[in-house]
Amino acid sequence: MTDFTPIELMAAVASHQLEDGKIVGVGTGLPMIASLLAQKTHAPNLIIFFEAGSMAPMVPTLPISVGDSRCGFRSVAATSLAGIMETGQRGLIDYAFLGGAEVDMYGNINSTVIGDHDHPKTRLPGSGGANDFGSLSWRTIIIARHDRAKLPERVGFITTPGYIDGPGAREKAGLSPGTGPYRVITNLALMGFDEDTCRMKLISVHPGVTVEQVKENTGFDLMIPDDVPTSQPPTEEELGRLKEIDPAGIIIKR
Repeated sequence: MTDFTPIELMAAVASHQLEDGKIVGVGTGLPMIASLLAQKTHAPNLIIFFEAGSMAPMVPTLPISVGDSRCGFRSVAATSLAGIMETGQRGLIDYAFLGGAEVDMYGNINSTVIGDHDHPKTRLPGSGGANDFGSLSWRTIIIARHDRAKLPERVGFITTPGYIDGPGAREKAGLSPGTGPYRVITNLALMGFDEDTCRMKLISVHPGVTVEQVKENTGFDLMIPDDVPTSQPPTEEELGRLKEIDPAGIIIKR
C-alpha cells in the first residue's frame, strides 16, 4: 500500500473533484496545492484564477499567497481583483476552491471570528475574496479539518454563504439559482450536499476511517447513505507531483 500523510490524501481527493477545461478560483494553501496537482495530472487544461488578478498561470511551485509573483508565471493575463470578480459575476468561474475555520451543515463558511463578533475569542483573517468566489462561482469546494468544532451545526459568522439556511435561501439573497457548495474534503471524509434539503451528506470515508468516526467528529446530523465507499488514495505519481509543487514542505509536511 502506498504510504501517504493525511494532508497528501486531502490534496489528492480534492484534486480529483476538478475537471479538465474548467475555471477555478483558488484560495491560499491546500486549495492551491490541490488545483496545481489536478493541473499537473488529470486536468492539464484546468484554468486557475487567483483573486489578486492572475488568469490561467502555469505556477512552477507553491506560492505563499495569492499575491505571490509566482501566481503570475506564464499567465495569459494580469488583471486585478475587480477583473477576477467581474469574471465571476458574468458566470464564467466554474469552481471556487476555499478553506475555512468553520463549515456548517449548509456549507456556510466562517473565516472571520470565533465567538461574538464584537468581542471574539479569536479574530481570523476574514474573507479576502472568499465571499465573492463563493457567491459568484457555480460550485464551491471546501477544505477543512474534521472535528466537531470545525463542523458545527451553524457557523458563528457567515463569511462565505453556502445554502445559508436551506432550500431557496441563496436565491432569496440574490444569488444565482443552481449555484452553491458542491464538495467538502476533510482529513476523514469526502462530503457533498443533498439536492432536496441542501444539507451536507457523506460521499466516502478515507482509507482507515470508519463511518462512526466521521459521525463522532461532526457537530450536526450528517446525512449518511446505506453504502459508503472508500476514497481513492493518492497514487505514486500524485505523491511525486506534490513534492514538486511544495518542495519546501510548507503545506505538504512529512
